[in-house]
Amino acid sequence: MGNAFFVVWRESLEAFLIAGILFAWLQANDSSGRGKRALVAGLAAGVGLALALGWALVGVQDELTGDALEAFQVGMLLVAAALIAQMVLWMRKHGRQIKARLHADLSQAAQRTGFLGVAVVAALAVAREGAETVIFLYGLSQEGRIADLFIGTISGFFGAALTAWVATRGLRRLSISLLLRVSSILLLVLASALLVTATDRMIGTGWIPALVDPLWDTSLLIDDGSEAGKLFANFSGYRARPALSVLLAWLAYWAVVLVGWRRTSHG
Repeated sequence: MGNAFFVVWRESLEAFLIAGILFAWLQANDSSGRGKRALVAGLAAGVGLALALGWALVGVQDELTGDALEAFQVGMLLVAAALIAQMVLWMRKHGRQIKARLHADLSQAAQRTGFLGVAVVAALAVAREGAETVIFLYGLSQEGRIADLFIGTISGFFGAALTAWVATRGLRRLSISLLLRVSSILLLVLASALLVTATDRMIGTGWIPALVDPLWDTSLLIDDGSEAGKLFANFSGYRARPALSVLLAWLAYWAVVLVGWRRTSHG
């Protein structure tokens, strides 16, 4: 539940902030109110596109069985991990330019196609966040109970709405930029956990060798089979008895992330 809450909170907060930026631009540049109605329609369309992706993923899964289903689920875990890392690094490099880019896109859209263009910009902006959220949640669904995932999703959405509302009230103590930086690091940790889960499943199906299994045993310190240990393992990717292949995949992931992090610091 905690992982779902965190992912949905982070992605929904970005969507709320984007909607706020678009609304602020229309507030200053559209006195007719038609642009705001187009914005609402675009936001709804973006949510609809994300839900359509979720329906498609479930539909594909229902058609698969055996190794094909396992391959699809492992593939989605890997895609979710890669998307999280890519999204965090992209936001780190371009985050400061998002507001200017959205304003520029809105200006061009309004000039070329009127308020239909405004709706399209809003739909694409929100659909991107929503599609990422759907893929992340599908990956997380391979690790936990659906009921916990649902509760985490709903609470994450309303938590993001509350955070965005508090931010718009001008409370100086709440630093959105700090929240996004901290959450970016936590998202990278969560992505590594998804990668570890995918690697474990590929070892279990015999698709890749374990090499050495187990490499060590730290269950006396933190047992990933216990309730608390499992929660920690689901979020961080910790394994009390990891195979060498899992460790190598984890190290390769963080090597790539650290290189990307250093490069985006100059972007």
